[in-house]
Amino acid sequence: MSQSSFKTAEKTFSSYNEEQGKAYAAGRPDYHPTLYQFILDQHTSTNGQLGTLVDVGSGPGNVARTLGSHFAHVLGLDPSEGMVNTARSLGGTSSTSEPIHFEVSTAEELGTNLSSPVQDASVDLITAGNAAHWFDMSHFWPAAARVLKPGGSVILWTSGGSKIHPSIPNASAIQDEMDRIEEEQLKPFFEPGNFLTRNRYVDLPLPWNLETPIPEFDEGASSRNEWDVNQDFYAINPLVGLDVFEKMIATTSPVQRWREAHPETIGTEHDIINIYRQMIERLLHEAGVEKGQEKLKGATRGAVLVVKKKM
Repeated sequence: MSQSSFKTAEKTFSSYNEEQGKAYAAGRPDYHPTLYQFILDQHTSTNGQLGTLVDVGSGPGNVARTLGSHFAHVLGLDPSEGMVNTARSLGGTSSTSEPIHFEVSTAEELGTNLSSPVQDASVDLITAGNAAHWFDMSHFWPAAARVLKPGGSVILWTSGGSKIHPSIPNASAIQDEMDRIEEEQLKPFFEPGNFLTRNRYVDLPLPWNLETPIPEFDEGASSRNEWDVNQDFYAINPLVGLDVFEKMIATTSPVQRWREAHPETIGTEHDIINIYRQMIERLLHEAGVEKGQEKLKGATRGAVLVVKKKM
C-alpha cells in the first residue's frame, strides 16, 4: 500500500472508560528524560518557540505534563473520554503555572470541535508519542498546517516494537517464542497501525507523500531520527519483574483485542498474558534463573520524525 493512500483508525484506546485509562497509565511507562530533551532540542534548534504545545493522542497526559513544563500554554487532546478524565485527574501545569487543559478531540479534528477551538497559526509544537499510527494522516496534516505557526514543528515518535535485550539469559529462545506467539495468536488482531509501529514509521504518510501534498511543510528542514537499542527510550528500570511485564503487555492493543475476543480465558492459564509469562518463566529457569528472580529487559529501536512548517 502506498504512503499516499494509507489510512488507519484506532478502535481500542478511543473507547476506553476512566477505569481502563487508569490501568493504562499504571502499566505504560513514561519516556526517558533524554528522549524528551532530544524532542525539545529538535524543536528549539530549528527556531521553534515555547509558546503553545498541543499533544495529540495524549492518553493519560505524560507527554503534555513533561514537555509542557517548558511551554506557556499546553493542550492535550485524545479521542477517549476515559483517557481525558484520567489525564485531568493527574493534572499538570505549564511553565507559567497555567493548568494543562485536556480535551476530547481526534487528531483529525485537532481541537476544532472544542468550545474554544484551537486557532489558526497559534501552536508552536504538535507532538504525538506512539499515537500517529492511528491517525488518518490525510486529514491530520492539513489540520496541523492550519494551526501551526510559521516555523512550528510536528514531532512524532514510535518505540518500534521492543525486543528482548540480548543480555537476558536465553534471550534468543525467549524472543523466538514471543515472535511465534505473536504470529500464531495475535496477528489476527493486528490493525494497520500496529504494522506501522513495527517498521518504525517508515511507511507513515508525510505531508509531501499525500495524494494532495501539503505545501506548507518544509521537507528539506525535516528529519527522521533512528533510536538505537543502547539509547534510553523509556523511563523505567532496565530490568523489570514479570508482574510489571504483565501490566506493560496488557496495554498493547493486539493483546487487548485478543482478550476481548476470549473473555473466558482472562485470569486463567489460557489467557494470552499468562501464555507469555509461563513461556518466559520456563525459558529463564532453563537458563538457570531461580524462581522468584525472573526479570526482563527490553531493547527498543524507535524513531523520531521532525516535520517543520515553512517560515
